[in-house]
Amino acid sequence: MPAYMNSEELQVIVLAADARAAAAVPAVAAAAASTPWQIALVNGVPLLPLMLSRATAVAGHAVTVVLGANARELAPVLGRLPVTLVVDRNWQEGAAAPVRAGVLGLAGSCSGALLLQATQSGVTSADLQRLVDLWRRNPRVIVAAQCGGGHELPAIFPRSEFPALLRLRGGHGARTLLRSPNATLVGVPMPAALVSVL
Repeated sequence: MPAYMNSEELQVIVLAADARAAAAVPAVAAAAASTPWQIALVNGVPLLPLMLSRATAVAGHAVTVVLGANARELAPVLGRLPVTLVVDRNWQEGAAAPVRAGVLGLAGSCSGALLLQATQSGVTSADLQRLVDLWRRNPRVIVAAQCGGGHELPAIFPRSEFPALLRLRGGHGARTLLRSPNATLVGVPMPAALVSVL
């Protein structure tokens, strides 16, 4: 049973704006008006509620979801999940915009942010808990999924990295910081981080 986090400790940001999907699969952009990727079924469950339930299983109420173009249509899908909704009005910019929107929506006193792509359907609550457990022992470094010969989201960024996250622009999302030669990070083996619905 996880020890729930509070907003002063760590918050989870689930990135579910549309730009990444549209960039990865051009047909998604055309189809987004009729069927947003966020509600694609994974084992019979809509993707976004599935990923948010995994995040809330670890973080309780300390979860923020960032939506983009289809925010009005997707908001009802959130149901009664105990999450905070942030709408990224700049979602077309690329991967950086939802990261900035999520970080700007954090509680001023939180000491870290766990970023998770909603498309990462292979990542479980247990995977997220392993990141949190390691971060609690190393709260001043980035703790990231280790897979495919490198580091990937989900990752926990300490507060000291928030300015760098806010400086991201265009298609350069949080992964840019994970690939920086100057990054101080610790990896958690997580092959499931490479499993995506897109």
